[in-house]
Amino acid sequence: MRLVQVLVPTGKREAVLRTLDEEGVDYAVSEETSGRGFVAVVTFPVPKEAVEPVLARLREAGVERDAYTVVVAAETVASKRFDQLREQYEEDDENGDRIAREELASKAADLAPSVSTYVLMTVISALVATAGLLLDSPAVVVGSMVIAPLVGPAMSASVGTVVDDDEMFGRGVRLQALGGVLAVGAAAVFAFLLKQTGAVPLSSAEVLSIPEVDERLAPDVLSLVIALGAGAAGAISLSSGVSTALVGVMIAAALVPPTAVVGIGIAWGAPEAVVGSAILVLVNILSVNFVAIGVLWQQGYRPERWIRRDEARRAALFRIAVIGVGLLVLSSFLGAVTYTTYRNADFQGDARDAIEDALSGTDARLLSMELQYDSGPLQEPDGVVVTVGYDPASDPPMVERELTRRVNAVAPEPLSPWATGEIDVEVRYVAVVE
Repeated sequence: MRLVQVLVPTGKREAVLRTLDEEGVDYAVSEETSGRGFVAVVTFPVPKEAVEPVLARLREAGVERDAYTVVVAAETVASKRFDQLREQYEEDDENGDRIAREELASKAADLAPSVSTYVLMTVISALVATAGLLLDSPAVVVGSMVIAPLVGPAMSASVGTVVDDDEMFGRGVRLQALGGVLAVGAAAVFAFLLKQTGAVPLSSAEVLSIPEVDERLAPDVLSLVIALGAGAAGAISLSSGVSTALVGVMIAAALVPPTAVVGIGIAWGAPEAVVGSAILVLVNILSVNFVAIGVLWQQGYRPERWIRRDEARRAALFRIAVIGVGLLVLSSFLGAVTYTTYRNADFQGDARDAIEDALSGTDARLLSMELQYDSGPLQEPDGVVVTVGYDPASDPPMVERELTRRVNAVAPEPLSPWATGEIDVEVRYVAVVE
């Protein structure tokens, strides 16, 4: 529920009070003596769903749009008439379980911190995420998500779109762009210092094989679900008036670790290896904004002035279209990664069958097989390590050339320019005593 205070202009007192009576709202009136053209201050409690329609009726009655209107959360209202009012708006599904447009805009503005605070928290978050990734510590990576101030700019841009506030929209977009550049830059500088000082004495291949890093090098379409869910959850939590803290962690989960991986790849001189993470960052940013705008518009949020609604609708549809096209283009990469993942699984089975078939006419047998992948963003196979067991009473069979021929015969065509298309087969012989 909300407690609302409204300044009543001179000559509009009777009309305002009559409107509140018609709405069944209890109110208290106090005199206003500042001499600024207002005669009274009306205070009344309403359910949060009723704030927007009641304020709309009051504006029709003469309450000025630039007059102060204060809306605060109320803990308890003990009144039978209030219970009746709440039941009335619970039965009315037009507004649903959402806060007023004015309150939505205020909350979105509050979520976006000052630039200095935003810069500082973003840099700290990126540094912590980089350390967590290099330490292969999921707990530290999660900690970096908690302190990342990313929910505010995303929600500000979305709310600014649906309520036709270009200043709020522009600030949200600028902060998101600044945050992405800062996060990558801070991660790259920090990782470079760790590399140069020997704090992390690993080669590029070893760093990129760290599990927490490796799992973000080739994201698939499931990664898109995380960002879409984060954007929808952020918009719903904001519009319903509940805390967005946990949703902010979810949005940060989609953005912070991939940006840190991009910085690590730059520091270790392997930018081609982190193309997937860079694309994932862009896809996630677009996804959060895309679905948040759609959810807020679907919930019925519109500009305050009806004469601006058509223009705002065109602007919103244009922004959604632009984001949607960019999202579609970039998501095609995630689709390619998903396709490559399934194709690699098929190749692994085919290669195993081919190797076992080649060994069937010898005394040797296949002990294990491991695929090796290139450093490209699609992580296509470029090598196979085969461990062959043989009877120590005889010499190991020389099957490397035959295995190479058979494995390459079932190898898929490469999709990325980084892939050579040639599968190197390394055979390791192990004497097996029965």
